[in-house]
Amino acid sequence: MDEPTDPQDLRIHSLDARSLRGLAHPLRMELLRALRRDGPATASQLAAKLGESSGATSYHLRRLAAHGFVEDAPEHGKGRERWWKAVHEGVRFDDALLKDRDPEVRGAADLFLHEVANNHTSEIATWLGTRGDWSEAWRRASDTSDWTLRLTPELAEELVHTMHELLESYRAKEPGGGAPDAERVRVHTHVFPVHTD
Repeated sequence: MDEPTDPQDLRIHSLDARSLRGLAHPLRMELLRALRRDGPATASQLAAKLGESSGATSYHLRRLAAHGFVEDAPEHGKGRERWWKAVHEGVRFDDALLKDRDPEVRGAADLFLHEVANNHTSEIATWLGTRGDWSEAWRRASDTSDWTLRLTPELAEELVHTMHELLESYRAKEPGGGAPDAERVRVHTHVFPVHTD
């Protein structure tokens, strides 16, 4: 008898060397983020939104599909329009990819992580530039804190797992479609060591 599948495993795609090479491209990562954030779209719609040519977005969407990140969304299409949707809500990165024997995989891993960091910076900058457009309640509910702790690698790993468990627990609290003040929120976590000298 098969083990029941954890619902989170269906939402999160674990990157391996092959799928990482298919994703680690700035435009592909941007396309996937747009589909996750805004829902299904055509290559032309994504091109207009991202300031790219529809030929480029179409090509990179097909590459994402070949690696299992996006798929057709025929329920949205009319006529010859090809609509795309994200397959998963997110990806899980394995640090072992940074130590892979293949230099192409290591390079893709490095590019992927730098693109994630660039996206986080862009999202925070956008929030700071548009926070005045949001209600006072949302301005009070936002946070851009940073903390410095003295931890061992084991304690840092425990902290990461605890934060992830806490964040995951809030999925069960997500209000339904009828909550007028509910918005999608982005939560970034970064845990890394720094030298003090």
